[in-house]
Amino acid sequence: MHRNAIWPSSLLLSVMCASASAEVIAIHAGTIIDPDTATTSTNQTILIEDGKIKAIGNNVTVPLGATVVDLSSQTVLPGLIDAHTHLFANIDPKWDIADTWIMTLQRRPGYRAILGAQYAKEFLEAGFTAVRDVGNSGEYLDMDLVKAIRFKYVVGPTIIPAGRIIAPFGGQFWDTPADPKLLNNPEFYFADSHDEMRKAVRENIYWGAKLIKIVVDDQRYKYSADDIRFIVAEATRAHVKVAAHVTTEEGARAAIEAKVASIEHGWDVTDEDLALAKKNGVVLVSTDFTVKQLEADGWDEEVSEKIHAARIARLRRAYKAGVTIVFGTDIMSNLRESRGAQSLEYLSSFIEAGVPPADILRAITSNAARLLGIDKERGPLKAGLAADLIAVPGNPLEDITNLQRVSFVMKDGMVIRQDRH
Repeated sequence: MHRNAIWPSSLLLSVMCASASAEVIAIHAGTIIDPDTATTSTNQTILIEDGKIKAIGNNVTVPLGATVVDLSSQTVLPGLIDAHTHLFANIDPKWDIADTWIMTLQRRPGYRAILGAQYAKEFLEAGFTAVRDVGNSGEYLDMDLVKAIRFKYVVGPTIIPAGRIIAPFGGQFWDTPADPKLLNNPEFYFADSHDEMRKAVRENIYWGAKLIKIVVDDQRYKYSADDIRFIVAEATRAHVKVAAHVTTEEGARAAIEAKVASIEHGWDVTDEDLALAKKNGVVLVSTDFTVKQLEADGWDEEVSEKIHAARIARLRRAYKAGVTIVFGTDIMSNLRESRGAQSLEYLSSFIEAGVPPADILRAITSNAARLLGIDKERGPLKAGLAADLIAVPGNPLEDITNLQRVSFVMKDGMVIRQDRH
């Protein structure tokens, strides 16, 4: 090629990415935590090449020319995971729940796409290297963001996208909208018959969904256990899990009986159904709103405190029942702070419910990685897996709020954040 020739931008990007991925990085970690076993190792070196962990231990040879990152005064652990996000939703603090989706729909797709990219960046910078986006993403904006992150046009966590939420007619419109045309929207896929459910599942998967999200019980007519079993069977044929939004006792029981992968929220789940969830291997993604978040969503202080207390009581019961719990937040309100920072404030709910630090850490790392189905590729700090990791001062096994002081973030071997100590 002539030295003055102009390379096609796509070729230049490929060369740049190849060069970046070939970099060898050695991280000297003061302490490494394995969340699954709640054990620590000291004075470890993590060798990273081509975005993956090549070796880890206390006798790793660092090759000449490697970039050395000194985290010897820090605690290193796997990246965090929020299993219930809405990257493309941003609602007004004075919302009426019936109008939430209307306000979302009134925003143009371009604006929402930019918003989603910004929120993804905020999650990653706070230490969340993976999230599960469970709908309200318009007409598959989540799939577009997954591609943009993969092609390195923007930075963000690994995203497990759900596409359009599948629901009985009306979805989460809790009141009749002023204009019936608003029901014909891309936020939901209304499916009432089994043929409609099959088509909804297949269309979502075709467009790139790695998760099927259903709303079981936001209308007086609800999905039955048989309906949900049908959806689970259809999704399972494509090796995709099902997450079920449930807020009533009846809805929780139907979803648990149908053996969905996870129930989201589960506000009114009974002790009997929690026992069944444990038996059936159904995970609870608990979304335990803080009082601050509830007030941002429009509830007054007194009501917020009552709702919060009920959520904490349910979380405490679920933990005592031995149900696998995964961290998720369901944040959609803008509090003028990053989405990642808001998410980490939910740690206080787990503390309040009496969940020990080791189990909180599992909920936000290893339990979540298994639920998302990414634990064979990323999550644990093991040779051969993606280099997704964070560093914090102090030990989260002793004080879980150390997770709110992330000082270093790496995603796929790329340094995203490195604070000066």
